[in-house]
Amino acid sequence: MAHETATGEPPQLVLVVGVAGSGKSTVGRLLADRLSWAYRDADEFHSEADRAKMAAGHALTDDDREPWLDAIGEWMDGAIAAGRQAVVTCSALKRAYRDRLLAGRPEVLLVYLHGSRELLGSRLAERHGHFFPADLLGTQLEDLQEPEPDEHPLVVEIDQPPEAVVASVLSLMRREADSGRPPAGSVTEQAVHTVVRDASPGPTGASWRLVHGEQSVTVVQLGGALRDYAVNGRPLLDGFSAGSAITGGRGQLLAPWPNRVGGGRYRFGDQDHQLPLTEPERDNAIHGLLRWSLWKLLARTDDAVRVGTTLCPQPGYPFLLEVCAEYRLGPDGLETAVFATNAGTGPAPYGVGQHPYLTVGTDLVDTALLTVPARYLIRTDDRGLPIGQEPVDGTAYDLRTARPIGDLRLDTAFTGLDRGPDGRAVVRLAHPSGLRGVDLWLGEGTRYVQVYTGDTLAEPERRRRGVAVEAMSCPPDAFRSGTDLTVLEPGATHVLRWGLSPWGPP
Repeated sequence: MAHETATGEPPQLVLVVGVAGSGKSTVGRLLADRLSWAYRDADEFHSEADRAKMAAGHALTDDDREPWLDAIGEWMDGAIAAGRQAVVTCSALKRAYRDRLLAGRPEVLLVYLHGSRELLGSRLAERHGHFFPADLLGTQLEDLQEPEPDEHPLVVEIDQPPEAVVASVLSLMRREADSGRPPAGSVTEQAVHTVVRDASPGPTGASWRLVHGEQSVTVVQLGGALRDYAVNGRPLLDGFSAGSAITGGRGQLLAPWPNRVGGGRYRFGDQDHQLPLTEPERDNAIHGLLRWSLWKLLARTDDAVRVGTTLCPQPGYPFLLEVCAEYRLGPDGLETAVFATNAGTGPAPYGVGQHPYLTVGTDLVDTALLTVPARYLIRTDDRGLPIGQEPVDGTAYDLRTARPIGDLRLDTAFTGLDRGPDGRAVVRLAHPSGLRGVDLWLGEGTRYVQVYTGDTLAEPERRRRGVAVEAMSCPPDAFRSGTDLTVLEPGATHVLRWGLSPWGPP
């Protein structure tokens, strides 16, 4: 098995906490194995008297736990002093317990395994031969004080296989290391990040709000879509409000294909397939199969959220994919990564995109300044299907230099993207003053970008209010043409990365 490593500076110790039945030991061992680190279970530090007390159905008191926590802390100090990396698992139900284990140890990263009472109870009922009886779960939940944002936990949901839990932990660890954030508990980081789950689901399901300084983002459960992004209260997305349905594809994730499949018919391998016609007026299948499914929360930190879903085999797409999206706010703006893994036994065709609408506060987009660093455009017919590719030179679609959108009607795919030294191409929408705006950068996995001024939206009042800038891995109709179509082999993963960077004064 290939072991995971972070590209940034990893923590020296990972402390995995959670109540009984959350899978701490299983996850801890798997995580240690993936990292090639040492592993210790806090249960090993219990005295025989503590074990006997719990086996008899009596909960431990704070006095009982003091020498136990001291013993764990001493072992952690020894590992730190020796430069030994390790994963340690411990219930650490109360804030005071975690403070005791984390205080003065900035090398330690906290991971919290979260699950419902029902799930925890069912797991304990199935566990045999353990000194902790299932009927003590109630006392644990009464004692539980979930980690607060200022503890900077990585929070991972346990309603998924242990391997998937570990994958979420590793992904968030890499993102934490790559972000260069100060260690947990750093004063400079406290109170500037938070993630909140909205209490009232509404027509788009649950939602999660992230805050970083003056930036805020909301992600919804329906399709894992991006609802809004604002800086200093100024919207940079023409999104949708809480309590409203999603229209016009706003913020939606488009998988396993972006844009259109003509007639919904395609051939893959030696099989013909027919997709549902979700754009019947043009006889097309449009924007994938996951926009209207409820995604689940997989993991969260104080400034990031990971949501995902399973795309099961179905008529027209008989392939099995695990798809997830990560959103993170940082000092440079919003970073988004969309992952798809082929969980099936054969190859699968795949493409992906995402559909945010940018705004710089103008009533219409006509006066906004647009830059698209692309050398080619894709011409389409009246069904929105490609009929050819041509250079933008000498056309109204040459947007490599910023200019007002004016009366230009765009529903156009571009390619031949000019990228900077960091490998990113940047689409810029600027205020008419040229003094502020927002950049949408296109990173790994993005070969095309669709730009849409909303002239054909079903709601006339929403037309030309924002510019949809859609990062895409492939062009329209790629399932039929095969152009830049990704073929995911079993076990393979595709990644699409894009983000938003505001600039200029508030």
